[in-house]
Amino acid sequence: MKTLKHFLSDESGATAIEYGLIATLIAVAIITSVTLLGNNLNAQFSAIANAI
Repeated sequence: MKTLKHFLSDESGATAIEYGLIATLIAVAIITSVTLLGNNLNAQFSAIANAI
């Protein structure tokens, strides 16, 4: 009974999942911003190359 009570009150797995979700959201935000920045830089370099 004591083991079952300890198992039900243990929240370390939930904390690990929350940290994993936060890390995933941060990674998605970084990938999105780098992609947008890359597209903007590509457009700028293309405009410069066409001007030359």
